[in-house]
Amino acid sequence: MPIDAAKAVAAEPRTAEISWGHKDVQLYHLGLGAGAPATDPAELRYTLESRLHVLPSFATVAGAGAGVVGGLTSPGIDVDLAAVLHGGQTVRVHRPIPAEGRAVQTSKVAAVYDKGKAAVLVLRTEAADDEGPLWTNDAEIFVRGEGGFGGERGPSGLHADLAAVPNHTVERPVRENQALLYRLSGDGNPLHADPEFARKAGFDRPILHGLCTYGMTLKAVADTLLGGEVTRIRSYRTRFAGVVFPGETLRIRMWTGDGHVRVAVTAVERDEAPVLADTLVEHS
Repeated sequence: MPIDAAKAVAAEPRTAEISWGHKDVQLYHLGLGAGAPATDPAELRYTLESRLHVLPSFATVAGAGAGVVGGLTSPGIDVDLAAVLHGGQTVRVHRPIPAEGRAVQTSKVAAVYDKGKAAVLVLRTEAADDEGPLWTNDAEIFVRGEGGFGGERGPSGLHADLAAVPNHTVERPVRENQALLYRLSGDGNPLHADPEFARKAGFDRPILHGLCTYGMTLKAVADTLLGGEVTRIRSYRTRFAGVVFPGETLRIRMWTGDGHVRVAVTAVERDEAPVLADTLVEHS
């Protein structure tokens, strides 16, 4: 069988040293659409090194996202990459991420779930520096056609009630060239840049990275509800429910609670097609 769940979970973690600087953080923020308007003090916190803070979702690209790529080649994992989909993402930050840093990144297969027609790999990446833990990333990877092996089904989604009136709704435009800029943070998949490759994958044009939408949404929540104070964010999870094309507009609905925000994201131009679902931001 292509996936040996017990072998994958029992495999020794992989470790690597990673580093980043303020230019990496600034490039990531610009790839999310930060810096508009360019001189807005609220935007300068994302773009100017003397005022820079780090959006927690930067953890998904630190080290060029090598933890997820390596996880797909772990012992016990032998899958067709054409059957692989990024199904969900969770980031937990243990303290604010510095704008300049070095860390040891540890990656492993944390769980393998059986969804019937698909298997779900939970690829966990943890980073720590000399002062202790920094972040934990869980990438949920769907592998079509690999379910039905009798394993644990795993947790279900949050199912936010979209019929309820949200407390806040904002819209964020996706620039035509945004995927070209975002891919410079490490995800060079031609699906996001090459029209011919995109057509072979079943799309009429390149699509935006799911993790770009993920970061744009977290920035919108921080700016709308947390006064831009990104250090208040404790964790952030989502399920990728659909694609986004450069040039479209994201409609981001937010339902506030005690210490958390539930979020749903849709594509305005495609009749509110779902983009992110089961989305939760926890904060102080």
